[in-house]
Amino acid sequence: MNPRPSMLHLNLFIMGCGHHRAAWRHPDSAVDRLGDIAYYEALARTAERGKLDAVFFADGHAALDVNDGPRWFLEPLTAMAAMARATERIGLVSTVSSTFGTPFHVARQLASLDHISRGRMGWNVVTSMFDVEARNHGYEAMPPHDWRYQRAEEMVNAVQALWDSWDDDALVHDRQGDFVRPGSVRAVDHRGEHFRVDGPLTVPRPPQGHPVLFQAGASEQGRDLAARRAEAVYAVAYDLPAAQSYYSDIKRRVAAAGRTSPVPIMPGLVVYVGSTEAEARARQRALDELLPVASSLRQLGGFVGQDCSGWALDEPVPPLPPLSAFKGPQGRYGTILRIVETERPTVRQLLGRLAAGGGHCTMVGTPEQIADQMAHWWRNGGADGFNLMPPALPRDIDDFVDHVVPVLQQRGLFRRDYEGHTLRDHLGLARPPGRS
Repeated sequence: MNPRPSMLHLNLFIMGCGHHRAAWRHPDSAVDRLGDIAYYEALARTAERGKLDAVFFADGHAALDVNDGPRWFLEPLTAMAAMARATERIGLVSTVSSTFGTPFHVARQLASLDHISRGRMGWNVVTSMFDVEARNHGYEAMPPHDWRYQRAEEMVNAVQALWDSWDDDALVHDRQGDFVRPGSVRAVDHRGEHFRVDGPLTVPRPPQGHPVLFQAGASEQGRDLAARRAEAVYAVAYDLPAAQSYYSDIKRRVAAAGRTSPVPIMPGLVVYVGSTEAEARARQRALDELLPVASSLRQLGGFVGQDCSGWALDEPVPPLPPLSAFKGPQGRYGTILRIVETERPTVRQLLGRLAAGGGHCTMVGTPEQIADQMAHWWRNGGADGFNLMPPALPRDIDDFVDHVVPVLQQRGLFRRDYEGHTLRDHLGLARPPGRS
């Protein structure tokens, strides 16, 4: 069985003004700073002050309904180049689509960022999901699910081959002779169903050997890919039983694949912190009250694959098809089914529940209460850590770092300082050996 980490792993998931869809409407929001790289640099420095493992950017390739509020602004890899220079130890993880990228381009970008950050880069591999994204890349519609996952695995193989096309000791810098040791840089000669890549890469081997590979598979193919290739896993888990089910399944698949590395699993976590539970719940209500109903119903319709505009807000959620009959992204839809089954919410209550994090676990309370719940998940096989999804930024990551992290540290659940310099060090992962 794969070893469990001795302490929690924590990432900061940066998303616009925060993960609550109404966060940008708050008078104190940072909505006017989303094009200012200093905003993201400050968030990364806050996460580093809290000794978090990494900051993480998701990514999307379609503007969707821009009037619903900010979703994407700066391109993530570009932003991370600046954030790497503004920090020293915090890891930097970005989503890069295997459906829309090509191996040489992706390998060169991520290797460059690993050099710029001195070994702190991670790659969250996604296959993307929406037709509107596909049409921005020359497709008529999103290619079939199986095709996308086959391409993703081939992409990973080709990218890692490119990273390994330079030996670790290739550079000799002999000003009277060779720049590289003879025979230390090789072609990869990849010929696959989706890609032809000659190589070698134009960038020497990254400091980490390979930037850390993250994945967030929910489907069968996604879970299999995560089990075979991911070095850390992001997850969606509404409650502890859902988290335990996913956790045990991934750990079983990892073991069946013959792997012995840790592969930490980090569910998303939305946290409202207050000096009292009442204060924390008031903070949650204040954001919920800013939520526009019409656009929230449209978003819900996208999640459940039907028109929700006529649903009565204060009536129970109408019956939804079983997961097996749903044709869209199954991870979030399965979470919504579980919320409806467990909480029996009205439509209005469901909108509020989904407003921050789209059904990820939500914890509301004092620092001690939040630490209690996090520890309970960790000790009971639900998580190796969490991907923090602050409802409003920067306030909620400031509160977490200033008030929850010290409690976790006092209880021996989280590091007091970094012990290494690379993202692999923070996650307890070995560096892949190169040829030398």
